[in-house]
Amino acid sequence: MTAPRSALVVGAGMAGLATAWYLQEAGVEVTVVDRRGVAAGASWGNAGWLSPALTVPLPEPGALRLGLRTLFSPTSPLYVPPRADARLARFLLSFGRNCTSRRWQVAMSAFAALNRGALTAYDELARGGVAEPTRASDPCLIAFTTQAGRTPFVEELEAVRAAGQRVDFDLLTGTEARDLEPTLSERIDAAVRLHGQRHLNPGAYVAALADSVRDRGGKIVTGREVTRIRDIGTGIAARSADGTEVRADVAVLAAGAWLDRLAAPFGVRAPVQSGRGYSFLLPREGLPSRPTYFAAQRVVCTPAGDRVRVAGMMEFTGPDRPADPRRVRAIVDAARPLLPAADFGRRTDAWVGPRPCTADGLPLVGPTRSPRVHVCGGHGIWGIALGPLSGRLLAESIVTGRPAAELTPLHPLR
Repeated sequence: MTAPRSALVVGAGMAGLATAWYLQEAGVEVTVVDRRGVAAGASWGNAGWLSPALTVPLPEPGALRLGLRTLFSPTSPLYVPPRADARLARFLLSFGRNCTSRRWQVAMSAFAALNRGALTAYDELARGGVAEPTRASDPCLIAFTTQAGRTPFVEELEAVRAAGQRVDFDLLTGTEARDLEPTLSERIDAAVRLHGQRHLNPGAYVAALADSVRDRGGKIVTGREVTRIRDIGTGIAARSADGTEVRADVAVLAAGAWLDRLAAPFGVRAPVQSGRGYSFLLPREGLPSRPTYFAAQRVVCTPAGDRVRVAGMMEFTGPDRPADPRRVRAIVDAARPLLPAADFGRRTDAWVGPRPCTADGLPLVGPTRSPRVHVCGGHGIWGIALGPLSGRLLAESIVTGRPAAELTPLHPLR
């Protein structure tokens, strides 16, 4: 195939818009279509951490132990609502098989190759005119109630370093952590001070990325659900639920947790499961002034202008199911003893987002059985961190026909 002149991107989240932006860099005319709107899936309300040191495979032995103990409790950080769902059961079995040290190390090698370029992609977007900034998180804080609880986290950081990735951190006592962040309670007995990371306001950033795509001549169509993609030999045809059809030389499927239905006809068999996360906003009083992660509780606090976003939880369920208010209460109950001066009764902007997870923890980025249909998705909780780099690598692959080495383990037909 020759380099495409036009592309249709299905999905207006971080991964889809980044791919569109980088395709524009190569002179490709782009149209982005989304079933709801810009950043309407997993992008808007997540924690917003750009943290290569923490961007690791989701399936790990610790995740399996936690899940087996508390899988069906709505107060657990990892929760599966009890209901008959054969597809989810198959996903969980496959996810469990990947929760071994050996498979984690193999997947971590792939993540390390991506993580080394993740922040550079953001710098390229900034130079190209994306107006919303990223902000330094130096340092960010990972807090623990016991020193023993910190040990597995430090071991994981060392494993990330052993995979060939730079990781810069210090160990703090509870007193040192409170000197750095006075809002922490006396229950905090140990911490890790992590350097070289960043954060952003995800909803504002994705909106700014969409504005940049439009300013460069791209079209973004919202409120239209693409139900079928066809390879017509000379290009692709995308049919929507309202009967309209869009044609282009190539298609990029970046539909997040709804990816399976569109990608399966093109040989993509790896299931994408919705792993929903929850968040809300609070006034800054009594909350950390820097990005802070309570690792055992799986609760993250990120500054967001004059407020702080409090996020957490992993809930394996359908992407379109109603939000479960018990999951928000679980975040509050986990965080309140650690942040005694915070007023959790003043929370606003409660959000739930379906993060697209794969059973082996690796994204799906690359071509399908059709040379005209490509995939950019399955990033799990790391869509914000890795979306821009994935978009850049995929766009280069589409235009040149030469996939980057980093994409080999992410192949959608693996």
